[in-house]
Amino acid sequence: MSKERLPRKPYEKELFRLQGELVKLQEWVRAEGRRVVVIFEGRDAAGKGGTIKRVAEYLNPRVTRTVALPAPTERERSQWYFQRYVDHLPAAGEIVLFDRSWYNRAGVERVMGFCTQEEYTRFLHQCPIFERLLVEDGIMLRKYWFSVTDEEQERRFRSRLEDPMRRWKLSPMDLESIVRWEDYSRAKDEMLVHTDIPEAPWYDVESEDKRRARINMISHLLSTIPYEKVRPAKLEIPERPASTGYRRPPRRLEIDVPDAAAALFMGK
Repeated sequence: MSKERLPRKPYEKELFRLQGELVKLQEWVRAEGRRVVVIFEGRDAAGKGGTIKRVAEYLNPRVTRTVALPAPTERERSQWYFQRYVDHLPAAGEIVLFDRSWYNRAGVERVMGFCTQEEYTRFLHQCPIFERLLVEDGIMLRKYWFSVTDEEQERRFRSRLEDPMRRWKLSPMDLESIVRWEDYSRAKDEMLVHTDIPEAPWYDVESEDKRRARINMISHLLSTIPYEKVRPAKLEIPERPASTGYRRPPRRLEIDVPDAAAALFMGK
């Protein structure tokens, strides 16, 4: 695979075209009552969040939802492991994008010791069964693993650390992944052995180049779903009726939003 970084202009042009296809996919899912689940997993700073942002950018949030769950509560920890994820599965006509998913148990929980060996072994046994049930019930399940080298991951961590607009994306758990790189590698390898099943295979996304990764992932997703263009409902903008004498009351200046933008024109 070429290591050349994808230039911005062709990237933006192709991304916009693919986003147009995603809109068509969404309308087909809505019209046909289909259910789609897309799982985004991978190393910290591998580009999952940025890809999800581009996937959802032009989509209807009432049709396409992003699910990024926090750490489980005490009550959730006492439930069947998959239970809190089931609540977020799509109904007919919906797409759900999981920014991390039930695979937390095979990754961070396994490596950081947040689950027992028994819980981990049970997950590896139940996960393929759970996913087969989803697919058997008609859910279109796609699973993407975003891969990045240790050097690139560290470079992105340092970039976040120095950027006040993205500093929130860096957590102590992220930094821990640097010293536990090989542990996460072993956990991923074992996860794939048990959960890469014909009904729901894993697809690996090389994400050393974020632009290339986004194009490749979206293009692949579209290629796996036999969507068709849906003819939109015919809409016409009506004639505005004649006034019936309504008069707007005097505006209360104290509740107006100040025109902060006016300062941008000063000295122009």
